[in-house]
Amino acid sequence: MISPSFQFGTVGAPSSTPPKPGGSQGAIRQIAALGLGALELGWVNSVRVTEATCQTIRQTAEETGVALSVHAPYFINLNADAEEWPKSRKRLMDAAYFGHLAGATDIIFHPGSYFGRSPEEILPSVIERLQECVNELKNANNPVILRPETMGKSAMLGSLEDTIKMSQSIMGVLPCLDFAHLHARAGDGSINSYDEWLRIIHAYGIALGDTALQQMHIHLSGIEYSAKGERNHLELRESDLNVSALFQALHNRHCGGRILCESPILEQDALYMKKLWEDGN
Repeated sequence: MISPSFQFGTVGAPSSTPPKPGGSQGAIRQIAALGLGALELGWVNSVRVTEATCQTIRQTAEETGVALSVHAPYFINLNADAEEWPKSRKRLMDAAYFGHLAGATDIIFHPGSYFGRSPEEILPSVIERLQECVNELKNANNPVILRPETMGKSAMLGSLEDTIKMSQSIMGVLPCLDFAHLHARAGDGSINSYDEWLRIIHAYGIALGDTALQQMHIHLSGIEYSAKGERNHLELRESDLNVSALFQALHNRHCGGRILCESPILEQDALYMKKLWEDGN
């Protein structure tokens, strides 16, 4: 059996979380009870949490040994126009501020849309905006890592190359690799073999270093897609995603970090992935 180098968990509360105590505290305790090790707090609509609640979340995570991250609100766009950007920025910074208080180490967010422009056109201003956010966090002694997520549609800002470029440009930024999104983004069934996964992981390591390979933050689920990219998340065993080949590539490059499940059966698929990993695929 392979000694696990990944912590497995869910994005959002497991569906089996009891109603009491419920909330984030109950979700953390349920993650631990299931034998999982990580939870991504799903603050995807807005950040509505008090500082006192954050302290309770942090304490519960420390007691159980569950590693926390935060999924920031969906309505963030690094390529927003001048009127909309301050609202996007506040959503991201609120997630980082309250996430840190709650004990989260990583803040995951959707980076936005190209709005019909090329990556080369928009990345300079996107990086400038993200750098300003990181500067503010550093000035506040907030050590969270901001992680732009790889996105499942080609019209969306968030290709592997986009997220690597942001991370190379800014200390304190690293990608959130959603491998299902990368598979769906191609739209043709590719990016799903051992060799293709290995090339992606190798490129990631070359660009960001071996340390980054040891602190990967991965989203994973089955996925339905069309020629235009992602349509829906699916249960792993109801999709064509070659999880075994992906895990083999991750293992062979000695990767580590967290793998968070986003399938419709959150904890069942998280436990399935954990077993696949531990059994050596």
